[in-house]
Amino acid sequence: MDNQRERLLHIYLSDHLAGSGGGVSLAKRIAKQNQGNEFGREMRQIAGAIEEDQVALERIMEIVGARTRRWRQAGAVLGERLSRLKPNGKLFSYSPLSRVLEFEGMIVGVSGKLQLWRSLLEVRSDDSRFDVAAVERLRERAEEQRRQLEQLHARAAKQAF
Repeated sequence: MDNQRERLLHIYLSDHLAGSGGGVSLAKRIAKQNQGNEFGREMRQIAGAIEEDQVALERIMEIVGARTRRWRQAGAVLGERLSRLKPNGKLFSYSPLSRVLEFEGMIVGVSGKLQLWRSLLEVRSDDSRFDVAAVERLRERAEEQRRQLEQLHARAAKQAF
């Protein structure tokens, strides 16, 4: 593989790792804000799976020699925290609109992660550094996470509107 393609792969993986930091933070916040209800219970499980996916991505980065760019990860987490400042119909507290918007953000993030796994399967299936079966399992899990989040979003929208 040429150096340019390898460098682009490293950037791509690092960007996805940064995004996963924001996703983990958002998933944990949704679980905490909904502690004691159906949304919180399901989000706790999803948040745990997303953290496992993040660890899997870190392992892949180690295998291919991609560096972790901590400033990108910090930027993604900061972006997630700034997103909390959006209007939600209440001045200082969580609202049903907050839940709907946060699920939408999670769906976007998990869809991006799904594309990561699909990309690796498409263009790197012949790269001996990748465990194709493991990446396939990650792809399947991302599809299931997106399906679960879409169901949670639909229920949240019904409650809010």
